[in-house]
Formats: sequence, structure tokens, C-alpha cells
Amino acid sequence: MLAMFVGQRTSLAQNKTCDRECLRGFMTQYLNAVIAHSPDALPLANKIRFTENTASMKIGDSDLWKAATTIKPYRQDILDVREGVAGTHVIVEEAGRPVMLVVRLKIADKKISEIETQVVRNQQEGAIFEINGLTAPTPAMNMAPPAGQRNSRQDLIKAAVFYPVGLKAGSFVKVNAPFAADAYRFENGRLMAGKGCVLQPPSCEDIKGQTIATHPLIAYRVAAVDEELGITWLRMNFGSRDSYGGGAPAAKDKGGKAGKAKGPPTELIVWEAFKVYGGQIHAVEAFMRNMPVGSVSGWDDIYPPITPDVK
Repeated sequence: MLAMFVGQRTSLAQNKTCDRECLRGFMTQYLNAVIAHSPDALPLANKIRFTENTASMKIGDSDLWKAATTIKPYRQDILDVREGVAGTHVIVEEAGRPVMLVVRLKIADKKISEIETQVVRNQQEGAIFEINGLTAPTPAMNMAPPAGQRNSRQDLIKAAVFYPVGLKAGSFVKVNAPFAADAYRFENGRLMAGKGCVLQPPSCEDIKGQTIATHPLIAYRVAAVDEELGITWLRMNFGSRDSYGGGAPAAKDKGGKAGKAKGPPTELIVWEAFKVYGGQIHAVEAFMRNMPVGSVSGWDDIYPPITPDVK
């Protein structure tokens, strides 16, 4: 039996002041302000909160705000009109080097009231850093769902939540996660499941049936739901595991097997976008980062994490 909590919190009244293009415009304005190093150019609410990699700070004080120079072509927006949330996975140049940036903006009364960001600069931080795989957003993620296959907001969330439930159980088959036959998964630009995958091919072509580790400490929250494109955006903490060690890779043993990563264990923080239509997950695209064990999001007072239940 599978039990899951698909609601995030009591929903606010539906946003009627900022449509999709309005939300997209706020994100563009935000990114432009970052590379201009000009937070004063933004329409900020009186009580603004800003976090980068879970740390609270004054907007404009982070290293990225001080050194970003260019917005690259890869930008995957997730726009939640009902809740007034604009999200994106985007590549930004910082001091001439590309970085993976996640941004979540909360818009209220035509002002930005919440800014949550995550920055990944290299493989050590991200576990994977396939920056060459992130040249442009994928057509599959941005196509409008076929006529008659659009799902309700609740069903979009329900389908995506099978993912953390399956990770907790250590099997997507066990929980019968609704992956479509054509489903794929990108992690930090690398194709890890689906046709052409790099993780244990050819078995990884079956995203539902591929072998996955058990994640007993996983927790998640619903960050946004793009009802028009059929995208559910989850922020997940995979929980502490030795395999997420934050140090340099360990040397191979005499048998040629790689050892565990050097350094203390970390928690993998994953922002994962799920393309859902026809009741099935067709695409999964994630930006992720290793963080010290015990790192709280900086937003748990407003958006408490949910622990999936498997029975």
C-alpha cells in the first residue's frame, strides 16, 4: 500500500494579478539584475528574504551577484500562476565560467517577496557537472500537453510525488511509479535514464525498472506547478549517505573498484522538474548540489519538508 501527501499547504487564493508572461518577465528582470550587479533595480517587497545555497543573506551580497556576467541560452522556466511563483534552471557565467543556477521567486502585489537560489560551480559541488549537455532547454519539457491529456494540478503533483516515494522504497517498480515508456532523466546535464543513458546501459533505458539506492531519509516539498506545461517542480533533500561524500574521489582499490568519496558525508539537494501528462511522467530534469549534513533550506518555517510514507 502506498500513502503519500500530495498537498503542500493550504493554498492561497488564486493569483489574479500576474499571468505567465508577467511571471516570466519577473524572472528575466531578476536575472538581468544579477548580471548587472544591481539589486536596487528590482521591485522588492518591504520584507524580502534571499537565500543562496540555503544561507540567508542580503540580496546582492552573494558571490554570484558580484561576479555573474552573462545569461547563457539554457533556461528552463517553471511558472505557477495560481501561487505566483516563477522558477528557473539556468546557466549563468560567473567570472568567465559557467555555473548552474536555480531560482525560485515568489511574486505578490507585483513585487518580489521571496528569492531562493542554488548555485553549482563544479563536479565536486554537483556530483555531476555535464555543462555541455545544457545548451538549450529541451523541446519535450516545453511542449504543450496533447489535447485531452492535460492533468489537474492535484494529479500533476500526485504523479511527481511517486518519485520521492520510490526513492524511499528503493524501487520505482515497488511503488508502481507512473513512468511513460519514453521517460528520461537528466541530472546536472547528464542523461542518466532513458534512451542513450550513460548509467549502466542498457538497463538504465528503463527508468522505472533501473536499480536505485534506498533513500530512507528523503524529504521534499512542492516548489511550483506549471499547470499549462504540465510540470511539477519538487525540491528534494535525498538525506545523508556516504556515497554523497563531498571530498575528492577516493583512489581505486587493487581490484579496480572506486572507493567512497573522501570527506564527510553530505546531503544531495535536488530541484527536479517532472513533465506529466496523460497521468504519466514523461521527462525528469534536475539541478542538484551536495550540501553539508543538516543544512536546512532557509524556508522550512514557511514550506516544511514532507517525508514520503511507504507502507
